[in-house]
Formats: sequence, C-alpha cells, structure tokens
Amino acid sequence: MRWVKWVGLLSALLLIFSCFFPWVIIISKDITIRGVDTTGTNFGKPGYFHLVLALLFIIFNFIERIWAKRINIFVVAINLAWAIRNYIIISACQGGECPEKKVALYTVAFGSIVMLVTALFPDIDVRDRQSSNQEKNS
Repeated sequence: MRWVKWVGLLSALLLIFSCFFPWVIIISKDITIRGVDTTGTNFGKPGYFHLVLALLFIIFNFIERIWAKRINIFVVAINLAWAIRNYIIISACQGGECPEKKVALYTVAFGSIVMLVTALFPDIDVRDRQSSNQEKNS
C-alpha cells in the first residue's frame, strides 16, 4: 500500500478527534461549541455528520475497487462542503459579537481538505488491470 492511504487515514482520525474539541467560544453567553455539543445554540450537532462521512471515507479508502474510489470522492466532497458550511455558520458574527475561534475549527477544515486530496490520488495499479484485460481478450 502507498503512503497516501495512511495520510488519508490520519486526516480522517484528526477530523474525528477535532469534533470533540471546542470549535468556538461565545464569551458573552459563556458557551463553548463543539462539533458534537452545541448546547445553548440552534446549530444542531454538525460534528456527527463529519463522523459518519469520515467513517465512510475510511471504509472506502481501503476497498480496492474502482467504484469505492469513485464513491469516496463523492463522500469527501460532501465532507469538505459540510466543513466549509460549519466554518461559515458557526464562526459568523451575530448581534455585534464575534465568537472566539479555536484550533479545532481550523483542524476540521484542514482534515477535510487533506481527505479530499488523498481521495483524488487513489492507490490503484492500472497496469495490472490492463494486462489482465489484454490476456482475456487474446
């Protein structure tokens, strides 16, 4: 296996761990927003969707089929879009007050970008497939 799979795995694990750390702090209300705990706000639980998508990424990343690699690109694209959405909505200033952004919010975005890059370069050996197809046609 190539090193790209392991980088993708590490970025998915980084994304998962980042969902449990503080993303932003709203100082006036004394609220700490995490990906899986947004008590006191109307943000829902955005980290759970990241957890599901990261798990799907890990599964499809280690399946050696072309359909899994194609589905994986779709999964990581949705994950990156969800990370951008979370960054925009959760870190937005509301009512004249801007929340204090924490490192985990940036880590979610970074992990999602690395997952997308690793999904774009899958570990598939095209030469073996071409030679086996040529042998079948001969």
